[in-house]
Amino acid sequence: MRLVRFEPRAGGGAEQGHLEGDTVVSRSGRHSLSEVRLLAPCTPSKIVCLGRNYAAHAKELGNEVPERPMLFLKPPSSVIGPGEAIVLPKSARVDYEAELALVIGRRCRNVSAREAMEVLLGYTCLNDVSDREAQGWEKNWVRAKGFDTSAPLGPVIVTKDEIGEPFHVVLRLNGEVRQDGTTRDLIFAIPRLIEEITSVMTLEEGDVIATGTPAGVGPLSPGDVVEVEIEGIGILRNPVR
Repeated sequence: MRLVRFEPRAGGGAEQGHLEGDTVVSRSGRHSLSEVRLLAPCTPSKIVCLGRNYAAHAKELGNEVPERPMLFLKPPSSVIGPGEAIVLPKSARVDYEAELALVIGRRCRNVSAREAMEVLLGYTCLNDVSDREAQGWEKNWVRAKGFDTSAPLGPVIVTKDEIGEPFHVVLRLNGEVRQDGTTRDLIFAIPRLIEEITSVMTLEEGDVIATGTPAGVGPLSPGDVVEVEIEGIGILRNPVR
């Protein structure tokens, strides 16, 4: 199933539904995709992100590969949906980072790697927009990773019964491919990530885990259009201003 959140363009609040071809089906009825505005497909209480989970990305930033999953957080206020603008902070450099995102299906704590897939709802796309200037001087990365609009998410959640690894992750900047990777290259696999994170904190239904970015990160500028595409999930497209 391909799950969505949306607002009818004719008016009304946010609704949840699923896609059947080019039709959104919800409790309020059936809507053509052209009649709705897609929102971020979930409303996480937190986004738990992985740093340096691809060896090539660690190398391009001059960092060592971590010995265990390296975690940081993005707040729910950082989330935007497909088509919404990434608003750049005042910084010498702000980068795109295409990532596969996991969406948690139920409240969970202390989940073993063997049981990890039982708590997973499905998968979506995420752009971990990162302020490199702030990242250089503030070591907890609050400003670098948590500013408003730094977590574009969507366009849909594809449930785990429909799709699985490996995932092909591509980022295009103004139509040009800049990142092209596969989750075969993850240093820490999805079950290990869920095990590690739930050993530290409770995950709530709708929470998101961003699994890390492949090599090829680079800067954004006002006027850019950035796209994260994951085969089988779709394209997350956002303008930059």
